[in-house]
Amino acid sequence: MDQAPITHRGCVYPRDCDHMDHLNVASYVEKFDQATWNFFADLGLTAAYLRDNGIGLAAVEQNITYQRELRPGDVLTVRTQLVELAGKKIRFRHEMTNGVTGEAAAAIDQLALCIDTELRKSRPFPDDIVAMGQSFMKETAQ
Repeated sequence: MDQAPITHRGCVYPRDCDHMDHLNVASYVEKFDQATWNFFADLGLTAAYLRDNGIGLAAVEQNITYQRELRPGDVLTVRTQLVELAGKKIRFRHEMTNGVTGEAAAAIDQLALCIDTELRKSRPFPDDIVAMGQSFMKETAQ
């Protein structure tokens, strides 16, 4: 995923760590969530777009793999790959690395659904977002 776009850069603060002095589970999820919203914005799914079109996004599945500890003072980078954007579904993968050494720290595979915020039911993604996703996948595959 070295060619995938960077969707988050950050650092590990002591407040992000547990009693074993490494990044805690909640903090991994928080940093991946920040990457998710940057990624969605890259696809055109900005807060304004969602609001103006009555669209929401609902996470339905997440699978995290922890590979290497991050400690206070470490910087980190998250890159994101779009796996699928079709119908109501979007699948994507974030990979977090140590921003200095490049070593893999964690990865998360996610599935989310597009929802109609008024009806509170799933709905297909708008055509312009699907087209942006297809373009995104072509660009990142090169």
